[in-house]
Amino acid sequence: MPRFLVHIHTGPADPNKATLGCLVALTAAHKGHDVTLFLAGDGVHLLAPAHAGIEGQGTGRLSDHLTALAEAGARFRVSGLSAKARGYDEGLLEGHPAEFAMPETLIDLAHAADTVLCY
Repeated sequence: MPRFLVHIHTGPADPNKATLGCLVALTAAHKGHDVTLFLAGDGVHLLAPAHAGIEGQGTGRLSDHLTALAEAGARFRVSGLSAKARGYDEGLLEGHPAEFAMPETLIDLAHAADTVLCY
C-alpha cells in the first residue's frame, strides 16, 4: 500500500490551508493508502481543543477531519520542539492517535514515503 506523509506546518491563522492538508490526508486514507500526518511549526496548534472548530472555505471542519483520520488508522506525529516552543505539553496529544517526534523522525518518514505533501 502506498505511503503518504502529509506535513502540516500551517496553523489556525490560515484555516483554508490547514484544513486542506487534513482533507488531502483523509482522502488518501479513504483511498486505502497508509497515511502519516506530521504537525510542526504552527501546525501543532491544530490538535489543541481551542482550535477544533476552525473550518476552511470548501475544505471542511478541522475536528471532523482529525476524527475521521484517527478512525481511518492514520498516524499523527507532532514536533515536540514546536509544541514545547508554543507552550504545549503531553496534554496536547490527549484524544488523538499521536506522539511527539523529533526532526529525525520527519526525515525518516519522508525518506520512507512514496508521496510527501506539505501544507
